[in-house]
Amino acid sequence: MSSALERQWFAAVASLESCVLCHSYGVQVAHRNEGRGLGQKSKPWNTAALCPTCHHELDNGKHLDQAQRRSAMDRAIVETHNKLMELNRWPK
Repeated sequence: MSSALERQWFAAVASLESCVLCHSYGVQVAHRNEGRGLGQKSKPWNTAALCPTCHHELDNGKHLDQAQRRSAMDRAIVETHNKLMELNRWPK
């Protein structure tokens, strides 16, 4: 079960209308795939607003190696944080 703050965080990320990497309309809340076990999700603040295409590429894509996918996800998380701050949507 998630806490109220975790639910607020997911809602804030989901409220962003475009992908923080390619700027396509329509986002999914994408979890960071590092430092967790099977069936476990990362903390809510380690998520990014990604379109389905970027989400798939960072999770399962064949165009980037693991280090590149992790670097791109880290950049996406930072960009998500920046966008939430710019739009005054940071969970309280």
